[in-house]
Amino acid sequence: MPRQRDRADAARLQLLLAVGTDAHPFDRLLDWLEEWHGDAAALVHLTVQHGHTRPPAVPGAVPFLSHEALQAALAGADLVVCHGGPATILEARRHGRLPIVVPRDPGRGEHVDDHQQLFARRLGAAGMVALCESRQALRDALAVGLADPARFAVAADQGAQAAQRAAVARVGQIVDNLVAAASRPRRPWWRAWTRPVRVDGRNR
Repeated sequence: MPRQRDRADAARLQLLLAVGTDAHPFDRLLDWLEEWHGDAAALVHLTVQHGHTRPPAVPGAVPFLSHEALQAALAGADLVVCHGGPATILEARRHGRLPIVVPRDPGRGEHVDDHQQLFARRLGAAGMVALCESRQALRDALAVGLADPARFAVAADQGAQAAQRAAVARVGQIVDNLVAAASRPRRPWWRAWTRPVRVDGRNR
């Protein structure tokens, strides 16, 4: 569970960082957080869900949050930083937060494919997330958030919960299908162009 806030924390901005439950490590994002936190420690209270990534050297780090604890952390957060998981992004928006999104990069061993990058870039282009694909982009977004947290607030649409859950389920199914297809052995291309030739009643 996230640690209890003391009086000093009460005056600080609440920042939630969540990397989800994927088994791939996401050291890059936590390295960026550690570096940034060295300059901003007096300004923020952190809750960091680091999953299967090594624990970062910052306060408020926990491997996983229960569903209830995550909902409470989202509800209380002024700023939300997360990976490019569709469920996390939509949950943050449902709680009235424009998430600062750093998608996992399969080229760095952070995921099995590039679906987070594609999804986050599409939402970024639509203004539905603050997309950060570099260390400097993340620092710039956090600087804006510290100066004016309202820049990362969106209207929380409680009536859209069912539609959002359906959208998350649909995206999850698409991703599962892509991953399953990628893991299946593929038939050699030349096999698709060859057909058995019958000679004397036998296939050759």
